[in-house]
Amino acid sequence: MIYELRTYHCLPGKLPDLLARFRDLTLSLWERHGIRQVGFWTVLVGENSNDLIYMLAWESVADREERWGQFAADPDWIRGRAASEEAGPIVASVTNALLRATDFSAIQD
Repeated sequence: MIYELRTYHCLPGKLPDLLARFRDLTLSLWERHGIRQVGFWTVLVGENSNDLIYMLAWESVADREERWGQFAADPDWIRGRAASEEAGPIVASVTNALLRATDFSAIQD
């Protein structure tokens, strides 16, 4: 099992739009494509209150490439993303890392 940690750095004032897009569109598409979320977080105290941080669980890097590629090419995602950005971009940048749990982690494969 590998985990993907993703951080979306939103443009000022756009975090509510991104949260709505995940809630109303993205999560149902992920379910369709078998993408499993571990959790979502926003910054309560810290440097950037415009960030959305989430983690996904994958069986392998190949699993991630296949499922993420299918999701990214999904016509419903392409249309929904474009509709959510009709008033302008939501996200300034995205960072991500693929992680492997240590043998002493509370999360194990």
